[in-house]
Amino acid sequence: MAAGQGSRFRGLGHKLTQRLHGDSILAITLGHATATQFPVVIVTTATLAQMVRDASAKSRLVILPDAASPDVLEPGMGTSIAAGVRASAEASGWLILPADMPMIQTATLLAIAAQLPRHPVVFARYRGQRGHPVGFSAALRAELLGLTGDEGARSILLRHAAHGVEIDDPGVLIDIDSAADLARVRGLMLDRPAYSRIG
Repeated sequence: MAAGQGSRFRGLGHKLTQRLHGDSILAITLGHATATQFPVVIVTTATLAQMVRDASAKSRLVILPDAASPDVLEPGMGTSIAAGVRASAEASGWLILPADMPMIQTATLLAIAAQLPRHPVVFARYRGQRGHPVGFSAALRAELLGLTGDEGARSILLRHAAHGVEIDDPGVLIDIDSAADLARVRGLMLDRPAYSRIG
């Protein structure tokens, strides 16, 4: 998911373009996703489309109108998830990965996906705290396609039992919404060298 406006970020430029050890936040997140060798669908807006193309020419791209466009009645995470599922309706399941979470490791994505054949909803958990990614099995395709607005998949999570997978990856809790978040992540990358490389 790379369709947000990044409005809470007060630094120069869009938050997804900010650099961590030489790569953009977007490129690092995409690197972890593509390293799984799963098909990757990126949902973004027209404003960010070229940046996304530059970061990943091989991924399937879904471009939504920008939030201010009159073509968008209910922009938000729910609309983005539905668009991504619609573009990959043949899939056996989906992992929802926000683009501003570059610390989530490839092994975490694989661990969540591995549980989808047994559970309709799976999420990552670190030291008991619920995080991302969240996975949905193909049994929930119709419900995912019906999502709109900015609530994300909260309504689905209320209707179905979700299985938490304890992961040794604090990145499942770390998103970058502000310049202060970015500074903290840069510090974490210095403290944990494994986070300084993609994979």
